Amino acid sequence: MDVTREKKLVLGDYLQRKYLVIPIALFCAVLWGSAFPVLKISYAELRIAPDDQAAIIVLAGMRFFLAGLLIFILLIFGIRKSPKVNGKVFGQLFLLGLLQISLQYYFFYNGLAHTSGMKGAVLSSASIFFVVILAHFVYKDDRMDWRKVIGLITGFAGIIVINSGQNFSLDFSWQGEGFMILSGIASALGTILAKRISKKVHPFVMTAWQMLMGSLLLIAVGLPGLKPETMIFTNKAVLLLIYSGFLSATAFSLWYAILKYNKAGEISVYKFMTPVSGAFLAVLFIPGERLTQNMFIALVLVALGVIIVNYQVRGSRNEEPHS
Repeated sequence: MDVTREKKLVLGDYLQRKYLVIPIALFCAVLWGSAFPVLKISYAELRIAPDDQAAIIVLAGMRFFLAGLLIFILLIFGIRKSPKVNGKVFGQLFLLGLLQISLQYYFFYNGLAHTSGMKGAVLSSASIFFVVILAHFVYKDDRMDWRKVIGLITGFAGIIVINSGQNFSLDFSWQGEGFMILSGIASALGTILAKRISKKVHPFVMTAWQMLMGSLLLIAVGLPGLKPETMIFTNKAVLLLIYSGFLSATAFSLWYAILKYNKAGEISVYKFMTPVSGAFLAVLFIPGERLTQNMFIALVLVALGVIIVNYQVRGSRNEEPHS
């Protein structure tokens, strides 16, 4: 008993040291950023058409079902934590899975199928800004201030720029960019709910259940419309699916581990690396994608906006990951 307690104290001490916290936070951000090229390549490998919603939804469900199982395995055999939850909380976990997995990734996967990986990486950061706005109305100790207003203006300016053509004419698709923004709204709503639930349920347990229930909803909705000739898995497609499940489970687990021992604002600042890494990995791995002047400006503005709204935030806010 004393040895276990001592180990926990040592672990907590290590996870408060900046030379470990910063690399872990950046690693999580890069993992989430890698999801964009991985998904775009998966669509091509599986020959999923942009309009094949059934196949897209089932693929999303499979990814998060796998990620949920990995976290359950970590809970039971790794940290030896029971995944059981109170029956009264189960309904809230179902709602969280609906918002944070089913709805968010319905819009995310379908939106990404209709836009570039680079645009998707930048637009996905909108969820961070929506959380700041919602928190102002929900929490008395998390009101808007001038720093956040400047950060929001900067971030949303980047989103406007990314949707501008070469001559800054509007280049916006409802099924593409529109769905990515709706994904951000669903993620922000889920984040507010997750903060409330995390006071009653261990973050790993909460994440495992939300992924399991949300993924099953996606699979249940997509399977009836799935055509037999679609989603024929090659070895490459299987590896991509395993990696996408692994990145979600790993990033969520590591993020919550450092979140437990550090202020959310102090580590959330490193989320600026998600759109940055996502954009550059898209250029490296997705054929035909390149970094244009508009995209570079948008990337700088969004990353700067994320840094400003999260820099030196007082108090703690549980922020849920979105990729």
